[in-house]
Amino acid sequence: MLPTNVQSQQSQQSQQSRQSQQSQRIEGSVSVVIPTFDRARLLPRALDSVLAQTRPANEVLVVDDGSTDGTAELLAGRYPGVRCIRQPRRGVSAARNRGVRAAEGRWIAFLDSDDAWLPHKLARQLAALAREPGCRICHSEEIWMRRGRRVNPRRIHAKGGGWIFADCLPRCVISPSAVMVERTLLDELGGFDESLPAGEDYDLWLRVCAANPVLFVDEALTVKHGGHDDQLSRLHWGMDRFRIRALEKILASGVLRPADRAAALAVLAAKLEVYLAGARKRGRLEEVEDYRRRLRLLAEDGVDPEGTPRPLTKGRVALLAPPPPPPRGWEFVLG
Repeated sequence: MLPTNVQSQQSQQSQQSRQSQQSQRIEGSVSVVIPTFDRARLLPRALDSVLAQTRPANEVLVVDDGSTDGTAELLAGRYPGVRCIRQPRRGVSAARNRGVRAAEGRWIAFLDSDDAWLPHKLARQLAALAREPGCRICHSEEIWMRRGRRVNPRRIHAKGGGWIFADCLPRCVISPSAVMVERTLLDELGGFDESLPAGEDYDLWLRVCAANPVLFVDEALTVKHGGHDDQLSRLHWGMDRFRIRALEKILASGVLRPADRAAALAVLAAKLEVYLAGARKRGRLEEVEDYRRRLRLLAEDGVDPEGTPRPLTKGRVALLAPPPPPPRGWEFVLG
């Protein structure tokens, strides 16, 4: 029999080991959140890719946003280990937010129900985040598929890391299915804007990237499938109107640095011009007047009648110096 002091020491070491393992599980815990609506035919591909991860997720949550196509029965029969949350139809933003509220992991990995992951997705991103402990969001390269055929993204869709707020302004450069984000960051920002029928991801990444560097894994870890009739970009005409709302929100928030504010104003002016031309062409007279008013406000300094500070004029925007280069060390992380 071992001496009492040795037994006590071993017991203490064993307890410390268990505590350390528990801490590691909490620190690296990942909750997968999959919103879905009437995609029972596509959902198995997404779920099978999650269950095939070399580093398993700690929990998988599917938020069924009012499906009527047998999604609940599919999940109960084929995926009993997946947690299904059902709610009346409220849209993808509300579904994602509901999943985040129910999640227990430190990290949230979103996956759209028509997309899929490659087997090392979670492992690669967790390893990258472990090497950069101060980073709160990570995304990766992706493969694009359209109607079953691989397509090459255009140069304007190139992804990267660091302080990428300016890169996020023209279009959405972070795909929800490719991202892993700290749960507390989503809580601090209020999650996805449920008032936006589309462009909710563009809106959230603007708010995230205004104050946070983004970690980028330069390896394709997600397969993004497009061309479906039920994609939001096909259901809503004039997607830029939702981006315009997001730009107006971030400008009104007061959180932007001067260079980022100047860049946001320039992009807002351009999007207003394009959308106004489209509204005129389609005879949307009320929208034409609304966007004319917005352009007038953007072209003037001072304070509008409601007391909101007006943005810089387009001429003064052009005179501002470009934003400084991002600090080194956040740009790329190879998987």
